Amino acid sequence: MYGQIATVAFVGIEAKPVEVQVRISSGGHVFAVVGLPDKAVAESRERVRNALHAVGLGLPYKHITVNLAPADLPKEGSHFDLPIALAMMVAMGAISPDAIEGFAAIGELALDASIRAVPGALPVAIGANAMGKGLICPGACGPEAAWAGEDMTVLAAPHLLSLVNHFKGLQTLPRPKPNIAEEAAPLPDLRDVKGQETAKRALEIAAAGGHNLLMIGAPGSGKSMLAARLPSILPPLSPEEMLEVSMVHSLAGELLGGKIATRRPFRAPHHSASMAALVPPNSSPASECTMETSILRDPAAVCSRLPPDSAGGAHAGRSRRCGGGLALARCRGPELPRRDAQAAAGGLSAPSGAPICARASAGPTRCHRSPRRVLPRDKRQRAR
Repeated sequence: MYGQIATVAFVGIEAKPVEVQVRISSGGHVFAVVGLPDKAVAESRERVRNALHAVGLGLPYKHITVNLAPADLPKEGSHFDLPIALAMMVAMGAISPDAIEGFAAIGELALDASIRAVPGALPVAIGANAMGKGLICPGACGPEAAWAGEDMTVLAAPHLLSLVNHFKGLQTLPRPKPNIAEEAAPLPDLRDVKGQETAKRALEIAAAGGHNLLMIGAPGSGKSMLAARLPSILPPLSPEEMLEVSMVHSLAGELLGGKIATRRPFRAPHHSASMAALVPPNSSPASECTMETSILRDPAAVCSRLPPDSAGGAHAGRSRRCGGGLALARCRGPELPRRDAQAAAGGLSAPSGAPICARASAGPTRCHRSPRRVLPRDKRQRAR
């Protein structure tokens, strides 16, 4: 007895095709999941077992093997629950193989067989549409997946039983309608800033030309205040940019109600954020899409603060600015989302290597202290 269905595995924001294969053969009672599954995927055995029991199906007392192909691609996340359950039902003869042949599936199963929402429905839907397949997803992810295309078939099921009834013709699942985020509170306006004419002119030039911008100054001089007002003078997102921004927000779990993003992202990390908070410490999809630099996926995106005493943050972002992307070398890491321009505000000890003294540059009031006294305390200790 054999069943299979298509699904995806995330590599950055890219949805890689994965085939879920289930074979039920004679032998001892074993339920094995192979194909480099992580802990969440391995635990799907109990969720699938209880979900099938909730709809009146018991697993046979046989050897059950679930293969996630290709076997050399790491599989992470709970969205493999629903495709495993559907392939299992095909192998058991509960549903026809032709019913799910043209679909890819994602979704997490609860113990009562309800289908819970999972992050990344939008990039999965776009990937399934590129493969020429429809998408089976949780009901809460339907409005998000509907943005992949008007001609694409999307089945947004709230419960496993409603999905089975749809395949048997006892129930019809309507196609979800795409949803768009409503206009929130107005953005901070640049006209609220009194003075700072040179800095405001620099913001206008950066916004008009899509240039990178790094503001360096004393605490309280208005760097973060100015950076927070840059999105208010940027043009609105184009439809393509809306889709790109929403794909990253979808994987980060920030698309509430499946409403597509309509504003340019603005991130305000704490000034003590480490380099690991700005770039991912590993190659997991969650870290790649929740890190501050990946959320900034559109022209002239804004990061309000950079670490004041470390060059790591600036050098980590430099590869994105100069090379157009950030490629991870660990675990076949992908090239992360990139765009052309970013704005950031740093403290006196700027990541670009500027000294801590505000009067260290050339001029009539140039500081004449030795570099040893100008350097931050941690650098002085390392110099010893």
